[in-house]
Amino acid sequence: MKTIVSAAALLAASLFAIPASAANLVLYTSQPNEDAQATVDGFMAANPDIKVDWVRDGTPKIMAKLQAEIQSGNPVADVLLIADVVTLERLKEEGKLLAYKSPEAVQYDASLYDADGYYYSTKLITTGIMYNTSAGMKPASWKDLTKPEAKGLVTMPSPLASGAALIHAQTLAAVPGLGWDFYKSLQANGAIAAGGNGAVLKSVASGEKAYGMVVDYLPIREKAKGAPVEFVFPSEGVSAVTEPVGILASSKNAEAAKKFVDYVLSEKGQEGFLKLGYIPARNGMKVPDGFPARETIKVLPVNAAEALKNTDQDLKTFSGVYRSN
Repeated sequence: MKTIVSAAALLAASLFAIPASAANLVLYTSQPNEDAQATVDGFMAANPDIKVDWVRDGTPKIMAKLQAEIQSGNPVADVLLIADVVTLERLKEEGKLLAYKSPEAVQYDASLYDADGYYYSTKLITTGIMYNTSAGMKPASWKDLTKPEAKGLVTMPSPLASGAALIHAQTLAAVPGLGWDFYKSLQANGAIAAGGNGAVLKSVASGEKAYGMVVDYLPIREKAKGAPVEFVFPSEGVSAVTEPVGILASSKNAEAAKKFVDYVLSEKGQEGFLKLGYIPARNGMKVPDGFPARETIKVLPVNAAEALKNTDQDLKTFSGVYRSN
């Protein structure tokens, strides 16, 4: 009997010594593929007991997939890392996000995260103007894209396909002297609005178009690789998306998801974004090579709740302007 008890005790002790099986976390993200992989790799290196599977697409398509899963009663994602706070604000209002007060939030400006802990900005991704170095005009202002020198030579992502492009349009629409009239002028000047930011980069870098509205890191990266492109922060200011992270209320792996949130907000996680060429959202961090000092970049304001309220109408307005595209 004594032998049996001892064996049982040893078995129990050995079970406690075995690590729990790895948790499986599912991330839905709008990051480019290489960035998504780098983010996941960094997280798993810091949390080897958690395995991450990820799905990548543009924010509108990611959200369409998620909403279809929610409607079918089987949401797959645990955590979102997507383009803009407006999208997560909608999920918050619908009761589909989990509130989590990350201890890392003390290192962030209050304007960069939800006060209730439903989502947190991870980086600053501005939209400005890129141009091919062979272009005849060097733009310094948004209005330069409506000049005769730019006629038929401008391309931009469509808000119907890109979350960043929607935020950009909503931001510029609120700027005195620009507004929706600016987009009407662009359309009248032959500017094309289609697809996402990657298509804009390819079009301008190849010389197919001379000018493009695009997120900052794409042309700055390509210039560093030798592409004939330049990026400009227009004088009126730039819009910014902050690629927020949030946990789905339906997550079956909430504790692992909280660790993911903490990681991307941590200094180590933010250094990972910096290495990828992004401006970290965390205070006290450097900016990537090729960027001006953070304090010199004029970021135009956007109110997430207000933008959410206006989204459907803004998309209709944009579609009306670009109905022929």
